Amino acid sequence: MAPPKKSVSGLRWSPWNLLLLVPLALLITPVFNRRGPELIGMPFFYWFQFLGVFVGVICTSLVFAMTKDKPTTAPGAPGDVDDLDEGVRP
Repeated sequence: MAPPKKSVSGLRWSPWNLLLLVPLALLITPVFNRRGPELIGMPFFYWFQFLGVFVGVICTSLVFAMTKDKPTTAPGAPGDVDDLDEGVRP
């Protein structure tokens, strides 16, 4: 009897993925739920949200750039949908 095959997931671990926690931390309401200090007449609540959008884009882009070359499948696993067995026997 053959050993059971390991399932392959498209998820992968990289220390760079921890950088994605930064934009989530910026969403903690008590951090930005106040009026001061103002920036160009805009309360802290608003300009902090704008800053959070830019920080999120930078973090996501950096994680993408640093992890895009890593494989998502295990060695020996089919790499294309055409390689998968669809139950058709030759």
